Amino acid sequence: MINDLVCDARAHRTCLTLRKSGAEVTLIGRKLRRSPEPEKRNYNLKRFLLPVNKGFLFYKLFNIRLFIYLMTRKQIDILVSCDLDTLPANYLVSILRNCTLVFDSHEYFTELPELQNKRFTRKVWMCIEKFILPRLTYTYTVSNAIADEYTEKYGMKFEVIRNLPLRKQSPEIYPLPGELQKKKKIIYQGAVNLARGIELMAEAVKLMDNVVFIIAGEGDLYEELKCKYEKEIAADQLFFTGRIPLDILAGLTKQADLGISLEEDLGKNYRYALPNKLFDYIQAEIPVLVSDLPEMKKIVENYKIGLIVEVRDPYKIREQLEFMLFDENARIKWKKQLEKAAAELCWENEEHKLQKIFTDAGLTFSS
Repeated sequence: MINDLVCDARAHRTCLTLRKSGAEVTLIGRKLRRSPEPEKRNYNLKRFLLPVNKGFLFYKLFNIRLFIYLMTRKQIDILVSCDLDTLPANYLVSILRNCTLVFDSHEYFTELPELQNKRFTRKVWMCIEKFILPRLTYTYTVSNAIADEYTEKYGMKFEVIRNLPLRKQSPEIYPLPGELQKKKKIIYQGAVNLARGIELMAEAVKLMDNVVFIIAGEGDLYEELKCKYEKEIAADQLFFTGRIPLDILAGLTKQADLGISLEEDLGKNYRYALPNKLFDYIQAEIPVLVSDLPEMKKIVENYKIGLIVEVRDPYKIREQLEFMLFDENARIKWKKQLEKAAAELCWENEEHKLQKIFTDAGLTFSS
């Protein structure tokens, strides 16, 4: 994986499931100079420290380093490539070492907003996708819409494994500052990147009283937004946590009153997104406010667990937020629906589909 493995819940859950087969599992990623150490896990971790961490040279160096590492391991039976950016090395090793390759598309990579204005870079990734994907047998992704896109594009079947969390954990409680304890808490968890709706929410919160907006995560825009809004918004209205480990993040989310997922419709990757955070909010049993995008909207409307953004305007969103945070009758109804949704939308109910994929690929799981 291209990330540092500390906060990738999907990869972590996948490894936990694969360990149930009795297999030795190693999760591979990178280590940034600011990367914290992951909590202890029941599988192996390997992280590469590279001289550059973005751009074409980074992806090239990562795949070269991954290729060398995989070629020098004593035994490999199954490779799992998470996203297109790790696929070149995994595919080449699978050919040279005659081992099975499974592809997990965490997103619609060639439709990332960050690639839309980089025509050459996007074309390179599209060529890699077009060459390798039709040659794969075991493939899955995060939503039905993305699976349908790949099927239409390449005439191949993608299974769907959603980003569902583990059921009812006992997470470590995140110690929020005292002045935030009595405020209504809105949380965004995930990458602080382009078009995630973070700026829109910050502008809405500026118009409100007794509310704090918690941003739990880091990303390309983290330092820029932190610098900007710490000057514009009071410290007790906006709280940046940075990246925090998965178990502590769950403890923070459970303290929130509302979760947001406000991605903009900038290409098919966001349009068809079904992100971790939406299901994490559900598992924490807090109502959600989401963009008017098909996959997220379907979940929210089917389970009746929150609202859809009607207009991307801070004043309109403030009205929705005030209703969601302060209308007790609505919150009681959402609470009942969230209990039902949390019981259904959990990894324990999803992982059997993943086990079927890996059983077909050669693993044996105990019943």
